[in-house]
Amino acid sequence: MGKANPYIHIPKESWPSWTWYAIECVALIVIAFLSAVTITNSFEELTVEQHNYVITGIFASFFLVWYVIIRSLILKKKILK
Repeated sequence: MGKANPYIHIPKESWPSWTWYAIECVALIVIAFLSAVTITNSFEELTVEQHNYVITGIFASFFLVWYVIIRSLILKKKILK
């Protein structure tokens, strides 16, 4: 294998890897917020303060499940590498 041609575009070298984490985080924020609002709207007897606490709890649980359980335990297994 010789030297690579300097005029060939190699996406891995030009696309910053941190942007994938940013895209993942923004997608998780959107999905978590929309799901939390949809789930919370199904409870009719909540006051405004309770409604806000439930939305925050559901929103936080999405982050906890995704980053602690799914990303660290499931996606880091040797079988998926």
